[in-house]
Amino acid sequence: MTTTIDQNITIDNNSNNNNSNNNDQDKYSKNNSTDINDVYVKTEEDIVISGVKYPTPTGEGVIPPLQFEIVGKWGKARAAKLTLPHHQCSTPMFMPVGTQGTVKGLTSQQLVDLNCGVVLGNTYHLGHRPGPEVMDSVGGLHKFMNYPRAMLTDSGGFQMVSLLQLAEITEQGVQFQSPHDGSTMVLTPELSMGIQNSIGADIMMALDDVVSSTTVGPRVEQAMYRTLRWIDRCIKAHKKPETQNIFAIVQGGLDSRLRDICMEGLMAREFPGYAIGGLSGGESKDMFWRVVHQCTSKLPENKPRYLMGVGYALDLVVCSALGVDMFDCVFPSRTARFGTALVASGSLNLKSAEYALDFTPIDSECTCMVCKNYTKAYLHIVAGKEAIGGQLLTYHNIHYQMSLMSQIRQSIIDQTFPNFVKSFINKQYPNNDCPQWALDALKEVNIII
Repeated sequence: MTTTIDQNITIDNNSNNNNSNNNDQDKYSKNNSTDINDVYVKTEEDIVISGVKYPTPTGEGVIPPLQFEIVGKWGKARAAKLTLPHHQCSTPMFMPVGTQGTVKGLTSQQLVDLNCGVVLGNTYHLGHRPGPEVMDSVGGLHKFMNYPRAMLTDSGGFQMVSLLQLAEITEQGVQFQSPHDGSTMVLTPELSMGIQNSIGADIMMALDDVVSSTTVGPRVEQAMYRTLRWIDRCIKAHKKPETQNIFAIVQGGLDSRLRDICMEGLMAREFPGYAIGGLSGGESKDMFWRVVHQCTSKLPENKPRYLMGVGYALDLVVCSALGVDMFDCVFPSRTARFGTALVASGSLNLKSAEYALDFTPIDSECTCMVCKNYTKAYLHIVAGKEAIGGQLLTYHNIHYQMSLMSQIRQSIIDQTFPNFVKSFINKQYPNNDCPQWALDALKEVNIII
C-alpha cells in the first residue's frame, strides 16, 4: 500500500524497500530496534548521495540570502560575519529561544537592545498557533512579533524526542497529537517547509528523523538514512530560496561512522549552512565533545556551523574552540524563571536567604539595565515568585550570554583566545576543578589549562 502526499511524492507505508514479500519484510523488521545487539540491514532506499543539489540563487547581480565571511581565526575557532536577509550577525553567537514567537519575559525591542542577532522560533508550535494562515496574512513572524532582526526556525523534528509519547514516526513524516488541544498533525518535510516559508525565517531547519542521543541499536542508523531521504524532500518543497535558507542537520547519534556518512551526503547537496544535531540529550560530555570535534573537522570551512541545543557557558567556550559558530538553548531564560542569575564565576541562586540584605548588583562589572538599577536584595524578593523577577533575570542572563560571545569573538580576532579561555576557566573553577572532558577537548585544539 502506498500513500501520495504533497508534490506527488509517493511513500511506502509497508516496508522500507517496497517489497511485499514477507521474507524480505522480516529481513528489515529489526531496523527500528533500539537493542544494541541487533544489526541494521541496509535497504535499497538508503542512498547517501542522491544527486539533488540545494538551489542557491546565482547569476549576475544576485545576492544570496546568506553570506559568511571569516574575519579571524585561532586554531579551529573562527570569528565571522554572517549576513542574512534581516541582519548582519557576528559569530560565534548565541541565539535566544522564542519557541512560540516570544522569548519569555522579554519584548522584541529588548531583544534588539540586547543585540541579539538571531532569535529562534519553533515550527511545530507556531504551526499549531497562530498557524501558517495567520503568518501569510500578516506577512510573516517578523511583522507579527515586530522583530526586525534575523530569525531561525526549528523544523519541529526535536518534538520527536520531547513529545515522543504523542508522536508516531513513519516514512511519510511524524504524526503528533497536539499537547494544546489534542488535535492531530502529520508533520511531513513538505509541511515543515511550507510552515517555515510562511513564517519567513532567515534560516529554516530541515526536518530530520531525531532520536535521543542515548538511543542505541539499528534505530540510530535508520534515522540517519531517513534524514538523508527527507532532506531531498525539504529541498524540493522550499518555495523561497532567494530570501530564506535551509540548514541541514547532521545526525548519526554517537556513532562516528554514521556521522561521517551523514556529513558526506549532506555536503554533497551543498547547503548554505550545517547544524550538528542529536546531542545534549543525556550522553556523556566526553562523547559530546568528540562528536562536535569530528563534525567541525569535516564540515565545510566556508559555511556556518550550528550546534543545536547548547547554552551552558563552559560548553559555549569549549565548542567555540572546536569551531562552532552558532548556538541556541532555553537555559538562560528558563533558569532565570527559577531565580538563577548567570555570572562570571558561575551562577547565583537569588532565592537564597544570603541575599536578603545584599544591596549590591548581581555583577558589579555588568552593564545591563538590571545590574544598573536593581540589587540582589530586591531580586531575592521577586526571584522565582513574581513575573517581574523572571523578566529581570532573563534580561540579565541573555545579556551575560551576549557579552560572553562578544568576548570570545574579540579574543579570536585579537589572537588572545587561549588567554581568554584560561581566564574564563579560572573564574568559573577557582579550585582547579574544571571538568576533565573540557580540559581534554581544549587540549585537542592546543589550549592547555
